[in-house]
Amino acid sequence: MTAQHSSGLLVPKYRPDGDSHPPLDTPEYGSSALRHPKRPLQLLPQYLTEVTGPLLGHDRVGETDHDLTVQHEGEPLGERIIVSGRVLDSDGKPVPETLLELWQANAAGRYRHAGDRHPAPLDPNFTGVGRAMTDADGCYRFVTIKPGAYPWRNHDNAWRPAHLHFSLFGQAFTQRLITQMYFPGDPLFYQDPIFNSVRDPAARERMISTFDLDTTVPEWALSYKFDIVLRGSEATVFEEEDDD
Repeated sequence: MTAQHSSGLLVPKYRPDGDSHPPLDTPEYGSSALRHPKRPLQLLPQYLTEVTGPLLGHDRVGETDHDLTVQHEGEPLGERIIVSGRVLDSDGKPVPETLLELWQANAAGRYRHAGDRHPAPLDPNFTGVGRAMTDADGCYRFVTIKPGAYPWRNHDNAWRPAHLHFSLFGQAFTQRLITQMYFPGDPLFYQDPIFNSVRDPAARERMISTFDLDTTVPEWALSYKFDIVLRGSEATVFEEEDDD
């Protein structure tokens, strides 16, 4: 890590990790051709406003935001699951009091979004969006429905593996990071160009959650563990905001 001096502030600046994080232009991932920058990136200075605010804390999280199965009058359809883990820094230390957002398709593989035209049913009792804060030990927990796979027309007979989207905030929107969590043993991994745009096999494995019987609730929900590491050799892979 190096530091950048900007208007009297010492702002951390990390070397890019091109071996783990996906390249901005991935030909197999068709829409990246229109999304990726065509010119060299320019580092924008971060001033006090960008570094310190707005603060994203408990006042941004509602009482049921962490449980996507109780946000409507009825229960959503599909397999109820628990997703929990820790947010850690590059030294393995917990990152407390940080905001996580989750969004996903429903059990039929459809997002509640006007742009999703997949001919699968919408669930009136499932919006597919949640929020949670990490505790003092960096732990978080969501209750949700296991998402379904869905077609996305990137290539012939293209289907996205089941996945959850996570975003993490530091102290401000400029520090937002986005990743995807996958489920173990998915048969669609081999043909998915988004998953495989991460060229390092070990880094791809870090995007796959682990089934955890110890935190499974008997006769109620299976459980998956997914730790998110922000920096270092064990870092989780992060992506561009526009990825599907």
